[in-house]
Amino acid sequence: MSAFRFFITLVLLCFLCLATEAQNATYFTNYCFDTGNFTGNSTYQSNINKLLSALSSDPTVTNGFYNTTSGENPDRVYGVFLCRGDVSTTICRNCVTSAARNVTRLCPVEKNAVVWYDECLLRYSDTWTFTVLNDKVWFGLSNNQNVADPTRFNDVLATSMYDARTRAALVANRFATKEANISAVQTQYSLVQCTPDLSNSDCNRCLQAAIAGLPSCCGGKTGGRVIYPSCYVRYEVYPFYNVSAVAAPPPPIITNPGSEINPEGKGQKAWVVIVAIVAPVGFSILLFIVGYRLLTRGERKKYDSVQGDNAVADMTTIESLQYDLRLIEAATDNFTDGNRLGEGGFGVVYKGRFPNGQEIAVKRLSRSSGQGVEEFKNEVVLVAKLQHRNLVRLLGFCVEREEKILVYEFMPNKSLDYFLFDHDRRGLLDWSRRYRIIEGVARGILYLHEDSRLRVIHRDLKASNVLLDGDMNPKISDFGMARIFGVDQIQGKTKRIVGTYGYMSPEYAMHGRFSMKSDVYSFGVLVLEILSGKKNGNFYQTEGTGDLMSYAWKLWNDGRPLELLDPILVDSYARNEVIRCIHIGLLCVQEDPAERPTMATIVLMLSSYSVTLSLPKKPAFFLHSRTEPAKVLESDQSFGQSMQCSVNEISITEIDPR
Repeated sequence: MSAFRFFITLVLLCFLCLATEAQNATYFTNYCFDTGNFTGNSTYQSNINKLLSALSSDPTVTNGFYNTTSGENPDRVYGVFLCRGDVSTTICRNCVTSAARNVTRLCPVEKNAVVWYDECLLRYSDTWTFTVLNDKVWFGLSNNQNVADPTRFNDVLATSMYDARTRAALVANRFATKEANISAVQTQYSLVQCTPDLSNSDCNRCLQAAIAGLPSCCGGKTGGRVIYPSCYVRYEVYPFYNVSAVAAPPPPIITNPGSEINPEGKGQKAWVVIVAIVAPVGFSILLFIVGYRLLTRGERKKYDSVQGDNAVADMTTIESLQYDLRLIEAATDNFTDGNRLGEGGFGVVYKGRFPNGQEIAVKRLSRSSGQGVEEFKNEVVLVAKLQHRNLVRLLGFCVEREEKILVYEFMPNKSLDYFLFDHDRRGLLDWSRRYRIIEGVARGILYLHEDSRLRVIHRDLKASNVLLDGDMNPKISDFGMARIFGVDQIQGKTKRIVGTYGYMSPEYAMHGRFSMKSDVYSFGVLVLEILSGKKNGNFYQTEGTGDLMSYAWKLWNDGRPLELLDPILVDSYARNEVIRCIHIGLLCVQEDPAERPTMATIVLMLSSYSVTLSLPKKPAFFLHSRTEPAKVLESDQSFGQSMQCSVNEISITEIDPR
């Protein structure tokens, strides 16, 4: 009889599932775009009605996403719906039906509208929307309950959102979830999704914007969501999505060895029915898992082959950016001194202008700089793949005769150090601009570490490598010493220490170990420099301290952190922002890399005051004096050579096989 009772239980559960699926969809919000209205009984309204009918009734739609059009120009309507990746076809259909029924009531005359439910979104427009990213309109909603340990919670959330976003951008349905333990008794559930018509990069960009909006709407709360017309993200401390639909199938049911089979065959018939129900479901789940593993394995193989099997394809892409040397010589007036912008460890940078009027920056690599073909190719391959508003854009390159040249977009305001450390020009950097520069650099490094196609460690972040555009927005430059990490790699080691005095983390300068936390350390030094207007490499004894970090630490411990601030900012600074930035800077320069925050956490710290910051520990002081740098840097005898470090803001590069 136990088999029969099990069957009855299974039937009841099935009825319960059907009843749950039949529930009405949960409305969230809507938006009526101010891009034009239509009149009642018009052709456009008729096309909207036809479109909504098609969206809500097309029986061929089973994958939770569908787009179509209705009518002809100029009254054509474009429509799309997207269901949450974990819901069943029945729930999806019910949600889309509700959305189609209500959207014209919510936006009765607007030509462009979108409505969001917990289970789906629906949108129509009078312009082409397919494959087009829309991240201009967004809404946020948070729970009322506060988290107990904000630091731990935000660290887990930042990691989970990054993992989910990375996976969603790679799979066909643009959907991913992540479960992570906050404590022994609490689990965090995260979900991200884009419309599947978006490209990998657009999906990644949309989700990045949505995640960046979480602190402002939901910081310090146990749950929250941010939605766009093209994507959305959500997290909770309870399973708000169908966990079984996105997880591996449960273990097989083990029957009781003592179960008694009905001698009349009723028990056997019951099991036949059970097998008939369970087998197709299990087979479908198995097919889903196999397909998903094959898809993700294919994506991973494609990613891992960037530096291997696809090297020829990469060079083809690079070669398409190649400029003729005569064009560059004409643009720079044959590299005249009048067009000279500056000089670094790699060579001289010139200003140029193409015949179409476009201004460029030309880096002419020095033949005696020590940079060989490998370093040159490294920078070209890296920068050509990196696209972010806070990174300098590579326009092209030239390899001809003995010349190796890189062509970048021109930054009219030169570099950050040109203003920051100049007595007269630093006044142009008021507090709002400095804070914007700090945020921009943080987002640029976060992109390198976690959001780009490759995981990149810059290794030479400093004020002179932060360039400023016409609006004083920061753009990180100079990737000649950057290193590519594998997806799962967290640390590397080298015997050739390259970098700049005052910015290198102690574990890198002393032992050659570098990681993302090495860049975090450099970022912390940069933040303290931006706040104080003082260069760490030129910092002299003040109140018994020997470097900028120790001075900031002393003021912090003495309860006088604002004394670190550049006096020229006395009339423009925001007290809470300054103290928070000092706090973040000190967290970044802690000696133990494990205690430094990640760039994802730093971006959250800068954008949300609801994020609680841990107390910083004493910074690492390994460069005690400008007069004795070599003594400290050569103290590690495990290397068969002395380490090198620049004392004049010029990068030192040695050939370092990658």
